Amino acid sequence: MSTAAPQTPPPAELRERRPSPVDKLDPAFEPTTPEKDESTLNKLAGVHNTKPTFEPSDRHIPDNYVSYTISRQKYLPPVTWKTLLQNIQWISFLALTITPSVAIYGIFTTAWNTKTAIWSVIYYFITGLGITAGYHRLWAHRAYNASVPLQFALALAGAGAVEGSIKWWSRGHRAHHRYTDTKLDPYSAHEGFWHAHVGWMLVKPRGKIGVADVSDLSRNKVVRWQHKNYVPLIFLMGFIVPTVVAGLGWGDWWGGFFFAGAARLVFVHHSTFCVNSLAHWLGEQPFDNKHTPRDHFITALCTVGEGYHNFHHQFPMDFRNAIKWYQYDPTKWFIWTMSQFKLASHLKRFPDNEIKKGQYTMKLQELQEQAAHLQWPKSSNELPVISWDDFKAESKERALVAVHGFIHDCSSFIEDHPGGAHLIKRAIGTDATTAFFGGVYDHSNAAHNMLAMMRVGILDGGMEVEHLKKRPASVASSVSDSPISSAASSASASSVDIQSLADQDEDDRLYQTQLNSQGPVPKAPFGQPQAMVADRWTLSVPPSEKWRIVQTVPDVRPGLLGRSHSLEKITRADSRGETAELIGEKA
Repeated sequence: MSTAAPQTPPPAELRERRPSPVDKLDPAFEPTTPEKDESTLNKLAGVHNTKPTFEPSDRHIPDNYVSYTISRQKYLPPVTWKTLLQNIQWISFLALTITPSVAIYGIFTTAWNTKTAIWSVIYYFITGLGITAGYHRLWAHRAYNASVPLQFALALAGAGAVEGSIKWWSRGHRAHHRYTDTKLDPYSAHEGFWHAHVGWMLVKPRGKIGVADVSDLSRNKVVRWQHKNYVPLIFLMGFIVPTVVAGLGWGDWWGGFFFAGAARLVFVHHSTFCVNSLAHWLGEQPFDNKHTPRDHFITALCTVGEGYHNFHHQFPMDFRNAIKWYQYDPTKWFIWTMSQFKLASHLKRFPDNEIKKGQYTMKLQELQEQAAHLQWPKSSNELPVISWDDFKAESKERALVAVHGFIHDCSSFIEDHPGGAHLIKRAIGTDATTAFFGGVYDHSNAAHNMLAMMRVGILDGGMEVEHLKKRPASVASSVSDSPISSAASSASASSVDIQSLADQDEDDRLYQTQLNSQGPVPKAPFGQPQAMVADRWTLSVPPSEKWRIVQTVPDVRPGLLGRSHSLEKITRADSRGETAELIGEKA
């Protein structure tokens, strides 16, 4: 029986990893070992000290992690009224029910004080910015860098919102972005509005959320400090500070507790929760519609500027949520102001060119949806190819007109033609391209579109091969330069030719054909159109075809894989400075 060989430890360079560029830019980078002892409050609350690590938690996941995990994960049974109590997350439940109860009690028992009301609104924005500018854009998305004093201030303000520590909040939010609208999303909008708003905190999740790396936050001394002292901080910043300010400031102790403390906290909670629920339900999707996030001004008002969520999910590392100057985003204004005071730096922006690509794509999709409800002319691939002689013969039976290489049946439109029926009648059996494209009237887009709907065939040779439109030699050789001179000089012609020239309708059509292509002074035999000179209309596309969107599958260019060794090392984004703009070096 063979024994397994002893495993050799990994090389030192794999065990001891170097700081990443993110670590070097973070003023609070401090990969030291935290204290081993944990406070009693932390033990009761289940909060454990953060251990710094250079090992990403998602380093060893397979490429098919999402589908693999969802298909093999064991989910808890649905919650029923009988199993509701045992599935409640009691810490979150008490925090979300006791606080509004205290606030309602204070509304009915505490006198109104204007100064307290103003202070409550101010403290609402302070703690709200702790979440939006701190938890969200700084730590969860690393959209900018903040100095150590600003990080401590945002960590304290975020603790006053009582929504968990930076590490816990950022870990869930990164999972939300990585697994949006899937079973691994902690607050997936597909589970319902109520679930995305508060349900995911009140009831135990049916399955585990997806893995998300927060090892970079474990190396931040501010994050570790807040996580270690989180329990006392939520009481200090959530209730004691607002109460003491109102009490010492203007003697309204109870008002500070009930309004600036409890009522303000209720508004901050549901303001943040709206980012998970309302921002995935109300508004438009101007950048992408693959997932549920949406943009709306009302959501921005409710969430301290986090309402332009469709943009945020497309460009999560951008420090902005609203890109237009008139859109409401106080968090963006706050971060920009801090950068002016040198308290923030490396404000990251996605290149405008990439943002406009998303907008352009959505506009194309909108046009495509509109085009699906419209009737379009037949494609040239679906029309028969007709020779010039067959076109001339068929035009004797119905009103066929050739324009731009297509044969059109104008029978139903002759009497409704705005310019008069005679203009169409004289063009029957002729090439009226010159007249249609400005020779008689420069027709509008609507005329182009309507004409395209009358297509019945394609002229063999189109507009450029005029020799295919010549009449048979027996007829062409027996005629002269004009209808009158032809009739006078054809005494020796055959009876078939004389009978053909006697047909006045045929003569009118031949004369119109000659007039259209050569003018009043012909240079070619009677009835024979002159080859048209290519002009600006030759390669033009009717408006009805220009806006037609046809989806195709792109093919790899021939020889591309064989030339891979010669690809440039510097991308266009690097040479144009877009990469520098993305990482915030131009801010």
